[in-house]
Amino acid sequence: MALTKSIVINGIQLDNDKVVFVNIDTVIKEDGTELSRSRLRKTIAPNNTDKNADGSYTTTETDISGEDAEVQLICNAAWTDEVKAAYIAKTKVNLG
Repeated sequence: MALTKSIVINGIQLDNDKVVFVNIDTVIKEDGTELSRSRLRKTIAPNNTDKNADGSYTTTETDISGEDAEVQLICNAAWTDEVKAAYIAKTKVNLG
């Protein structure tokens, strides 16, 4: 009886703001027969903007270096300077 566990990217999507959604499946198999599968949906935004106590904003670009190569390619293609600026502006409006 050989149990194996694998992590599989099952889908990558973009929304209108170019936020990336990654479906990650964890698959458990016994002798090649799938026993279970669970899904994690990961959200990756172009950047993170926080409002400070003094009313100013701090923006940090998202580090995608630890992501799968395919996810990195999609993020790098989608996240142009214009997209990043628009996302920051929208986040500031939402934060107030």
